[in-house]
Amino acid sequence: MTRPNILFFMTDQQRADAMGCSGGWLNTPNLDRIAAQGVRFTRCVTTTPICVPARVTLATGRYPHNNGVWNNLQYTLPEDASTWMRVIRDLGYRTSLFGKTHLHPHGKVDLREREFLLHAYGLDDVNEIGGPRASANVGSHMTAMWEEKGLLEAYRADFKERFANKPHVVRPSVLPLECYYDVYVGQCAKRYLEEYDRNEPWFCWVSFGGPHEPWDTPEPYASMYEPEAMPTPIPRAADDHDRPRGWLDEFMERRSPKLDPGDEAAMRANYAGNVTLIDHQIGEVLEAVEKRGELDRTIIAFTSDHGEMNGDWGLIYKQNFLGGSVSVPLIVRTPTNGGRVNDAPAENCDLGPTLVELAGGEIEYQQFAKSLVSAMSAGSTAPHRDDAISEIQGEVMLADTRWKTAINSDGQVYLLFDLENDPDETRNLAGLDDYRDVGDGLRLRILERLVQSQLKVP
Repeated sequence: MTRPNILFFMTDQQRADAMGCSGGWLNTPNLDRIAAQGVRFTRCVTTTPICVPARVTLATGRYPHNNGVWNNLQYTLPEDASTWMRVIRDLGYRTSLFGKTHLHPHGKVDLREREFLLHAYGLDDVNEIGGPRASANVGSHMTAMWEEKGLLEAYRADFKERFANKPHVVRPSVLPLECYYDVYVGQCAKRYLEEYDRNEPWFCWVSFGGPHEPWDTPEPYASMYEPEAMPTPIPRAADDHDRPRGWLDEFMERRSPKLDPGDEAAMRANYAGNVTLIDHQIGEVLEAVEKRGELDRTIIAFTSDHGEMNGDWGLIYKQNFLGGSVSVPLIVRTPTNGGRVNDAPAENCDLGPTLVELAGGEIEYQQFAKSLVSAMSAGSTAPHRDDAISEIQGEVMLADTRWKTAINSDGQVYLLFDLENDPDETRNLAGLDDYRDVGDGLRLRILERLVQSQLKVP
């Protein structure tokens, strides 16, 4: 049996509408091409809108309430943790990773000294980097290159100044384009695939650090989009009735930034430039695969760990259940499944069992992600999932094709949106008598999902 190659693209903090094929406000010709040849899942949510727990769930198929990982704590995925990457390696693949994983702490460490962890997780050839923030302190092959070129101290000084003053300031990186972290990741993956000469089929995970903040896209991408052409941010919903309170209320009270006129538009234009920069790197990697003559036997997948508010509701970053934060892109392309859109709920962790099944394998350890393969079949009408869940700070969100709700840590419904009639989530219906039965029914579904996803003790 000749197994297909697998190319897995991942970004950090990319909202679902930040593609040409999904939002129309920026240019992503290469992602659009992958979507046109594959299946794009329009209702995908992250299992948790914060980096570390989202990535741990992606790697293991186990939710935050299974892993006990709820935020960006100093957590190391155990070396013996069951991962789908190891299953793919055991199927006979040569596996590789270029970019960010955040499956172990990004404190003041040198990632080159922790490659043994990635090998244990199932990745053979690795060149790991920290994210944009972490790279000011975390050592890697990339930061060593910066230091050799005399760029590292300028990078550190720029970051220190940004976050000491206006953290959402928009200005180009001090790094030249060819040294920018997303270019570095793309070019490393491209060279690896150009030079790959082993007999095994390859699995290559290309994990970009952007478009995660800061808003530091280098030129010429920094000036590619006009701020006035960017979508207007979604206003914060009027809070005009009594309802239970939850994490989002606390988050807005403590973490709402002071946004001056024009800030949101400037952030969005810079963010769009970063997404297009990444898309161009994806295009170069695809070109390398085409030159190898292997595109017709390569599976391509794409997702992000969570989104970015970019001014919606007067917020930046993520860490909440609103659309800009929790909705993410999800595309799977095989040589035979081209050009479809699936509107059923999905979770980004579903990629793991999907890629294993497409590689001809099966996950035998207990996990709760669900393969997308049957939903990708031509003519398939069965929904992939009835609903999708996300978790943060001990709270749980559930979304289906009509409703989105979230319960606080006391089990009370404090968010309720009618996505069919209010897709921008501008009217919170939680606490209103007319919608109490709807909220109660969705709350019971959340509890059912939590019961269904309890780990069995061996």
